[in-house]
Amino acid sequence: MDDPEFIFELRVCRWAERQWPPTGEGRDLAVLVARQLGIRSRRYDTLVFECDPVALDARGVFGDDRLESDMLHVLTNAPTSYGYYRDVLPDPGYSWNHVRETIHAADERGLIDTRRDSNRIEIRRRYRYPDWVNRVVAIENKPDLSASAAAALADQIERDVALGLADEVWVATEATDDDVTPALYERLPVEAGILAVGETVDVAWNATALATDEPGTRILDRPDGGEHDLSAARFEYASVAWKREKRRQIAERAYERGWRSYVDTMRPDCREFELRDPDLPLPYCRAKGRYVTSAECRHACGSFTPEPPAWRSKGWPIEGGPGKGYKRLLARQRDRRR
Repeated sequence: MDDPEFIFELRVCRWAERQWPPTGEGRDLAVLVARQLGIRSRRYDTLVFECDPVALDARGVFGDDRLESDMLHVLTNAPTSYGYYRDVLPDPGYSWNHVRETIHAADERGLIDTRRDSNRIEIRRRYRYPDWVNRVVAIENKPDLSASAAAALADQIERDVALGLADEVWVATEATDDDVTPALYERLPVEAGILAVGETVDVAWNATALATDEPGTRILDRPDGGEHDLSAARFEYASVAWKREKRRQIAERAYERGWRSYVDTMRPDCREFELRDPDLPLPYCRAKGRYVTSAECRHACGSFTPEPPAWRSKGWPIEGGPGKGYKRLLARQRDRRR
């Protein structure tokens, strides 16, 4: 296809934000979409968070910034009445000194109340942290999915299904005049759904709900599958508590970033940079005459032409220059989704 995978990914994100779920049922869901997030061993292309609207709104009192795992530990366990922090918080498994630093940070952000009783720090919950995510859906974006690419992708999708960190796993591929290649059905696990992306997005294969509330299997190594390969696969179990914590951490990063944060790694202050359609904000380069990736849109680009200083200060014709205007536009759209 003409557009790079990065642009395909942005199109899928925008579609998911407006049209999820693909079956058309429950379109009144509150949906939050993010890209390039995950855990240390796995980064997902697109993540769709189906949210409880009331709880999502309640999450807003904690601010736009993410809440890290140590901060979540304090906020979710702080009592409704004052208590000595070592008595009221579960053992975190790391230094209490670090917990005390987190308490001070939470107090500075206005998230909890603190007081001193002699030399003891007592804490009290100010807000109840809501369980704002109902389901997490992972989408792997592969626009040009040949048989060989499907074989390479199959191993990763099998690992995703076995781990069960997401409630559903999908593969999005470019729609063609032909039916979806049989390689997808042959190679991918039956639990993975398939989306054919064109002018519209059609479901070629429905995803199966995974058991996120049961222990998962983390595949560490597996045999190559050769004729004489008798080695055993290595794996370990992922507990329900571990999966619950990781899902919450990923959701917090998604709440902060969304999918429009790609502009933070690009150069919208270049005179050639343009967002042609604010409703579908794809980064376009007038010099190259096409959509570009974040790897291309950087200071080292030969076509980079910085905005004049007068544009970036005040005046012409949007205060702060067009680049600042693009950033404000995407920030407003991200805020509306939250």
